[in-house]
Amino acid sequence: MGQDRLSGLAVLSIQNEPARKLDIRQIVGEFAERKARPAVLSKQEVVQFTIYKSEDVVCTQTMSSSNDLLCPLTNLKVANSGPYSCEVKFEDEEETSSNQNNIVVTFITLIYLELAITPVLEITGPQKIDEGDQLSLTCSINTSLPSTSRAKLLLMQGTKHLSEGFPKVNHSLLVLDKGPSNFTCKPVLKDVVKRTSKNISVAELFSAPTLTLSPAEVFQEDDVTLTCRSDSYASERLNDSQLMYSLDPPQDFLYSKSNGVFYGKAPKSEINVSCVAKGKNVTKSSEISTLRPKVPVSIPDISVVGPAILGQPVKIFCRSHTGSLPINYTLVKGYTPVRATTVRLASEEAVFTVESTSDLGSYKCEAKNSLKNPQLSEGLIAAVIVPVSIPEISVVGPAILGQPVKILCRSHTGSLPINYTLVKGYTPVRATTVRLASEEAVFTVESTSDLGSYKCEAKNSLKNPQLSERLIDAVTVPLSNPTMTVIPDLAEITEGGRLYLICSVEGTPPVTFKWYRSDDENPVYAVTSYSHNTHYQIPVLSRKHSGRYRCEAANPANNIVYSDFVDIHVRMALWKKALIGGVCALGSVSALVVVLKLYFKSRRGKETYNPPASQASRVKKQNRTFLHCFLLLFFSHLLSCYTVDNEESSVDYTEMVNAQPADPSRAAPAGLNPGRK
Repeated sequence: MGQDRLSGLAVLSIQNEPARKLDIRQIVGEFAERKARPAVLSKQEVVQFTIYKSEDVVCTQTMSSSNDLLCPLTNLKVANSGPYSCEVKFEDEEETSSNQNNIVVTFITLIYLELAITPVLEITGPQKIDEGDQLSLTCSINTSLPSTSRAKLLLMQGTKHLSEGFPKVNHSLLVLDKGPSNFTCKPVLKDVVKRTSKNISVAELFSAPTLTLSPAEVFQEDDVTLTCRSDSYASERLNDSQLMYSLDPPQDFLYSKSNGVFYGKAPKSEINVSCVAKGKNVTKSSEISTLRPKVPVSIPDISVVGPAILGQPVKIFCRSHTGSLPINYTLVKGYTPVRATTVRLASEEAVFTVESTSDLGSYKCEAKNSLKNPQLSEGLIAAVIVPVSIPEISVVGPAILGQPVKILCRSHTGSLPINYTLVKGYTPVRATTVRLASEEAVFTVESTSDLGSYKCEAKNSLKNPQLSERLIDAVTVPLSNPTMTVIPDLAEITEGGRLYLICSVEGTPPVTFKWYRSDDENPVYAVTSYSHNTHYQIPVLSRKHSGRYRCEAANPANNIVYSDFVDIHVRMALWKKALIGGVCALGSVSALVVVLKLYFKSRRGKETYNPPASQASRVKKQNRTFLHCFLLLFFSHLLSCYTVDNEESSVDYTEMVNAQPADPSRAAPAGLNPGRK
């Protein structure tokens, strides 16, 4: 349009009701396209413009007639509504705009500016654009605008905003989508927007890959191959080595056989995976595929539905606990298929009916859900009702004197349920019913007296009761009165000898005996015996065997009894004592001989020699001192010998603590071996 703005418009009057129906943008646009310039003011002279609201002056200004009066209204309120008028004065002439019209402040007066600018869009890149190519985009205008114009340039791809700026926008773009692309350069100044657009055509570098599974039906742990391929690619821009394939997400159980080919064992659970192709900075993915390995059928179970009654039809049930549906079940008798059925839903069951209970054990069930690996069950266990056999009666665990006793009744054959009754003499005492093979008929009686008078009766639906033999009386007496006897006597225990610790109890064998030292929590010896007593032997005693000993005993009554501790002190061997005594006696005699010899020598000296009185006194004193030393040495030696002998003799006072003493005249137990027993 060429003008900076529309000018020369004296009054634009908008009434309330018509204004609500007008398209202001359309009116202003048409007005601008027609380059309408009202010639209300044609003189280039000084005029005065005044705008009134009713009779109040809103604004006034004197200016050249070629200019317009712009009177902004700010902070509009409802009170600003009302009639406005414009007054123009030319050299004492007045011209007032005709008609006062109401305008509503809720409408905004538009100032339409025609910008004399043209946007320029430049696209730099290859002549033939493929996916993955780099493009350089430049958005600019051909007219310079002042920096205060608040203009900006927008660069768009379709509806996507790429960049913005002023006075020029540069943008680098990697083309990733095939097909046409539209780019737009838009300069924006206030509410005025202009644009220019360009379309480019992008050729496909390679097609989206597809993921295929081989074989189409795969079972858990079977070999499986996944192949990722793009059906087409631009061979002049891309070769096989530049187009790489991968799986998303990566799968640990698969190995890359070649580019795009992955193989391995099928997993036990389903997975979701897609194929990714990448070349020249372009990445494309296939649709997500679900690898759902089928579960092979397990060996089926075969059983009878309900009781198999002799002479009546029998229903046979086949079921595999694991396996993907559908599963084909076949009832086989011997090696001959008899009947077949297919289970397609989890709520369905494979049930076959046979007319006779004979040869039920020859039936088997075959299950399969593929052309391979059919599974065959074990033979059917015949579940025909069988009469009960004569029951056996026994005690559960040991029957301990004075404690309650549990009595077990059981028939080895017979169809369940079986009714068991405990009978004492001819009187029923208690009864119970066994309905499952895992159940037992156990009765509890409070006393062990008269156990031999109990019997057991068993019967099932055939109503043919069977009576057991009498219960064999086998009462276990708890252990009591543990004692430990020592052989030889405590005073006769010396080094080099042998020691027997005999443990005795009262009660029912077998008895487990254990011997302990007080300084060791582990037994020094243990043995199980069917006798009421047994022994522990130390064949060669030494000082290290000294200590406190006791024995422990236990039997099937599960009560443990202990003897009292016995103090064992191993004395020095007799030959050692004799040797020490001999040495002491020899030393004493030697010392005495020396003393006597010195004494007599000194006496003889006095008789043959008569020294002066002072010298004689000194010699006498030396002899007396020498005699005293030898006497002290002699008695010290005697005292040490006495001390050694006294230490050994002190064991004569050692007593056995609360233990049964051994008979001094009693020899070692008959039949004892030199080693431990």
